[in-house]
Amino acid sequence: MAASGIEADADSILRAITPVLESTKHKGQAGKIAVVGGCREYTGAPYFAAISALKIGADLSHVFCTRDAAPVIKGYSPELIVHPILEESYNVRDEDKSNIKDRVLAEIDKWLERFDCLVVGPGLGRDPFLLDCVSDIIKHARQSNVPIVVDGDGLFLVTNHLDVVSGYPLAVLTPNVNEYKRLVSKVLNAEVIDPGAHQQVQLLAKRIGGVTILRKGKSDLMSDGDTVKSVSIYGSPRRCGGQGDILSGR
Repeated sequence: MAASGIEADADSILRAITPVLESTKHKGQAGKIAVVGGCREYTGAPYFAAISALKIGADLSHVFCTRDAAPVIKGYSPELIVHPILEESYNVRDEDKSNIKDRVLAEIDKWLERFDCLVVGPGLGRDPFLLDCVSDIIKHARQSNVPIVVDGDGLFLVTNHLDVVSGYPLAVLTPNVNEYKRLVSKVLNAEVIDPGAHQQVQLLAKRIGGVTILRKGKSDLMSDGDTVKSVSIYGSPRRCGGQGDILSGR
């Protein structure tokens, strides 16, 4: 599978999908997205994802995060709509977990049908109760046919619970090098290979039931299990925190 035959025309694709500014449109027609992420330790990641969606043309950007993270994220930008509804284990008694989860899902359900896309994972952390709630949020989004982009700690959740996205063609997983290694090990019981990387990402997407995988790297590889495309446009050589979150938001 020659690389030249699968190279995507990324510039044309971006121009085609970026909302056009028109005087006839009203607020919301250019896109409404939501980011599920943000906890005590990580507030920058959900901000980067949410704000980059606005900068590329979306009209409304929401963040569903923990109560501790909400004031910080809201302080970054008045443009973001912040919902402090998620909870971590340290802040919840065992006997209250079921009621709190029901309350979180009820609040999410009020908004889900309004969103064009859900971004799950930036700054989410790995608290067991929080991940359990987010797992149910993903299932509810599937029921509403909302496209889902999974990044960051959302990929940690998905790797350990493949059923939450398996068979959902509107799910896009965006792993970096280490996240991709864990997915390949879990799903294919194999190691990442360089020769044949295109076939491997295609097989991985197929095994997870036709989700789309965007494997980030020097040359980004994308597959839905049927076809493979690559993007080799040169970007920044820096590999600092936050770049992946910007990509998942855009």
